[in-house]
Amino acid sequence: MSALFDENISSFECLPSPNEIKKEIPIAPKQQAFIQNSRATIKGILDGRDMRLLAVVGPCAIHDIESATEYAIRLNELAKELEDNLVIIMRVYFEKPRGNGWWKGLINDPFLDDSFRIEQGIRVARKFLAHLAKMGLPAATEALDPVIPQYLGDLISWTFIGQRASESNAHRTLASGLSTPVGFKNSQGPNGLDNAIKGIKTALRPNAFLGINDSGVLSICRTRGNDYSHIVLRGDGGPNYGSLSISKTEEALTKAGLPSRIMVDCSHGNSEENPAKQAYVLGDIMTQIENGNYSIVGFMLESYLGWGSQELKHDKDKLQFGVSVTDPCIDWETTEQLLRDAAARFGALK
Repeated sequence: MSALFDENISSFECLPSPNEIKKEIPIAPKQQAFIQNSRATIKGILDGRDMRLLAVVGPCAIHDIESATEYAIRLNELAKELEDNLVIIMRVYFEKPRGNGWWKGLINDPFLDDSFRIEQGIRVARKFLAHLAKMGLPAATEALDPVIPQYLGDLISWTFIGQRASESNAHRTLASGLSTPVGFKNSQGPNGLDNAIKGIKTALRPNAFLGINDSGVLSICRTRGNDYSHIVLRGDGGPNYGSLSISKTEEALTKAGLPSRIMVDCSHGNSEENPAKQAYVLGDIMTQIENGNYSIVGFMLESYLGWGSQELKHDKDKLQFGVSVTDPCIDWETTEQLLRDAAARFGALK
């Protein structure tokens, strides 16, 4: 009779519970305080109490901890240097929403060989996030699987709901229970902005969804709602970062009864998938800020040690060090220049 419901399941493997993983890879009180303070800083910027600009910067996806650690060290040094004007958060994406059978991220397949050692992926991800917190560098990630926040959520300062998931009620309700501010990216198509706004409004309200508790028990997760949900413009069949698009977004948010707090993703549709164009996008939004726009609270850059991207190879020794295996990125030298320029331009307004 079991074939009625598990005909195509080859096996079941029990994961350690979130409590067990957290005991195995704990965080110290100093790290906990850092995460709380970084979240409070982000909320202060979204509320307009902290007059700095947010910058979420990092690889499209983390595939190699060694190169990601080197990148984090460089970014952390720069973040401390520019902290008077920019609050820099490292983009640390461990899950990828691929629908074509491609690599789905470090948590799902940490060895990049289709072995799907998810239990090891969770450990690797948590150890890296704990290392960032010890360094004093906030982390941002994309929420996909509703189970994963129980394992990693205590180490995240900002969360994003991607353009595919912004239309998903499961992800909207998940966002309502996350402890971090949450950015909803507009989806593709004529209703892309509206879908993200609907996601924000859903996340603001109390909800319930199926997930697990810290003991790993399947549970009804009841939420209070997330007051710090906001919009992220990532392009929609073309760029949507220009002053006209920003104005239309402001109008749509006001009509929905939401505050005008807008983040711009300089990559993806806004760069037309060309990493070099991220510089033009950032330059444009900085000009808008200089011209008196108060709705733009920050920006995102896809950045890594090396330029562009490379084809994923199961033989990891053949991969170029510090080059993305997913979306193409700008290199470190370009990243440093763009962040320094943005900080200088923003600082000149004070």
